[in-house]
Amino acid sequence: MKDASRSNWWRYGVASVAVIGLGVLVWIAANTYTGDVGTPIPERVVDMNGKTVFTGADIIAGQQVFQRYGLMENGTIWGHGAYLGPDFSAAYLHQLALDTKDPTTLSENRYNAKTGTLLFTTSESASYHSQINQWKTYFDGSVTSRGLSAKTISDPEELRTLVAFFAWTAWGAAAHMPGKSYSYTQNFPYEPLLHNGPSAEAVLWSALSLITLLGGIGAMLLAFGRFDFLGWGSRDAHVHPQLLPDRTSPSQRATLKFFVIVALLFLVQTLVGGAVAHYRAQPGSFYGLDLTAYLPSNLLRTWHLQSSIFWIVTAYVGGGLFLADALGSVEPRGQVRGINILWVMLLFVVVGSMLGELIGIRQLAGRLWFWFGNQGWEYLDLGRAWQILLVLGLGFWVILLARAIGSARQDPEQREIATLFLISAATIPLFYLPAFFFGSETRFTIVDTWRFWIVHLWVEAFLELFVTVMVATLFYKLGMVTRQRASRVIYMDALLFLGSGIIGTGHHWYFSGQTVASMALSSMFSAMEVVPLILLTLDATHFVHLNREYCNICGKSISLPHKWTFYFLIAVGVWNFIGAGVFGFLINLPVVSYYEIGTNLTANHAHAALMGVFGMLAVALLVFAVRQVSSEAHWARMEKYVRVSFWGLNLGLAGMVVLDLFPSGVLQFLDVMKNGYWHARSAEFSNQPFIVAMEWARMPTDLVFIFVGVVPLVIITLLTYRHARAEKSMILNASQSDRDELKN
Repeated sequence: MKDASRSNWWRYGVASVAVIGLGVLVWIAANTYTGDVGTPIPERVVDMNGKTVFTGADIIAGQQVFQRYGLMENGTIWGHGAYLGPDFSAAYLHQLALDTKDPTTLSENRYNAKTGTLLFTTSESASYHSQINQWKTYFDGSVTSRGLSAKTISDPEELRTLVAFFAWTAWGAAAHMPGKSYSYTQNFPYEPLLHNGPSAEAVLWSALSLITLLGGIGAMLLAFGRFDFLGWGSRDAHVHPQLLPDRTSPSQRATLKFFVIVALLFLVQTLVGGAVAHYRAQPGSFYGLDLTAYLPSNLLRTWHLQSSIFWIVTAYVGGGLFLADALGSVEPRGQVRGINILWVMLLFVVVGSMLGELIGIRQLAGRLWFWFGNQGWEYLDLGRAWQILLVLGLGFWVILLARAIGSARQDPEQREIATLFLISAATIPLFYLPAFFFGSETRFTIVDTWRFWIVHLWVEAFLELFVTVMVATLFYKLGMVTRQRASRVIYMDALLFLGSGIIGTGHHWYFSGQTVASMALSSMFSAMEVVPLILLTLDATHFVHLNREYCNICGKSISLPHKWTFYFLIAVGVWNFIGAGVFGFLINLPVVSYYEIGTNLTANHAHAALMGVFGMLAVALLVFAVRQVSSEAHWARMEKYVRVSFWGLNLGLAGMVVLDLFPSGVLQFLDVMKNGYWHARSAEFSNQPFIVAMEWARMPTDLVFIFVGVVPLVIITLLTYRHARAEKSMILNASQSDRDELKN
């Protein structure tokens, strides 16, 4: 009775945190549709003589050119995008400041909201026209643009509207909001010629957010010190494994083909990523080959991001199906057929969307570019039609999970954990829906708001929650924790992840045109995102204690054959603290983010967190599935590859961080404060000999990551898939022989 009452409080707490957090995010998102939030798009921009310079329709058309050519996978707008090219808004603004006699006058807001007219000074008008030719030069050459195809944009009308879009973003960065002492983008980017800098509000909320961080850490440590039932680390449970290797169902063996896709996509992602890194070290040539003629950098980076998302999510889909079958005691009729259909759907979306991105960036999709080509928004590059198919596939996946765990939900012992499993899985297709809330003509601030519902909220909150449930289910079915402890860990992690992560999503919006209220709430809650990451570090130590050989109650031996799955989970805890915790907090305070956003410190955090956390979790699921379907003899041959892969992935990732991403990011951060944001993002900075040397220095660790880390995973997955199919054929042949004997 006491346990049931405690469970109710956990449920109410998680539900309350989710409802309140999502309510705040919806309120922030709704405000972006009002005229007071974000940089307004004027109907006309006119010069001092009243002549039209460009129109609001030109700005939207220029934004579509920006999307259609995949330029967000080359450079950035207001700090968001790729880091090969410049920040287009900062570069335009700097040249505008040089073209203006008194750059400080650019802070004057001459937009008339009643008439929808924005007045450009003579200098602003002249700069716009001259910069059209300057940007034409940028898009003509593959060296200056760091890997774009020669003459990427040559149509004069497309160039004119694209530069109009750049001019609008620069105006929003310089002009003060009515009645405010800062611009629409909180004075971002830093431009010394304008004498701008972080707003007083950015400094204030950076300081105050430290209070919530320290308070959150203190509360968590107090709770863990006071209550023994929190965390994984109890050794007083009478538990024994319920999952043993080489005892798998047809449904579980059918999921192995998902992990084949995982391994192959992982290999594709790393090979493509190596080519993207080469563009930073040697943009003009790939060992004598003009790679830009075939695979320009914006296409390769698009594939690099999309393949990373695909292989990680595919691992979670396959892992979810595998564990759902372990929870359920009865395999539903037709489940294998459903799993095979889902696999085909997934393969169709992956291959179709990546080909669509190629066609879209090559301008071969015509008017259907947004639907079947390349949408042009970083992380959400795949065409809208492919997104719809992806959500339908994820919905079908949830149905398969519900069928698989149907019997578990009828079992009082397993009902709660099975229900949590299903609910957390259902949030994945549900919270991908904001990707459909904008189109190609939607204002940039609105797009960025919904885009980070996917990039941050979908990935770092709900995907991580589902992974927590899967790990808890895995430990429960392996007999390493009790059902009560597994459920409590899920609730505790949900409270911490959702409590800080939902509202903390807004730290991506500091300089996209959101309000001070959004910055205040986002910075306070984002600082607390470190708290659950400390918890995961404690989990890493608990994983070691859970890997015991004898039951502490009855003394009987426990067979725990998943040593390498545990090692990868320990790596997750370590990288979560370093990559997401230390490196994430380093760049999250508004006053730091003002100078840092869009530098290699962001890439440093992204690599260490995405690969170190979500990637290592995906690999842990792959290794678990491979071990489960393997006989002892087969695993004895595979284990050496897993050992090599573990060290290759971790040492390779550490090398990327230590030799290049972190030190180059620090130098870039210093350059922003010294010379301005435009300079730190320019070829002038990135072509410096010591910066180029860092790019070359990471190449050996990249090779270690690919050939020592990823290739062994491909080998074990393909060999195990072949092994499983051979065993299936033997079983079918044996069954046929038995039937023939009965007939005789």
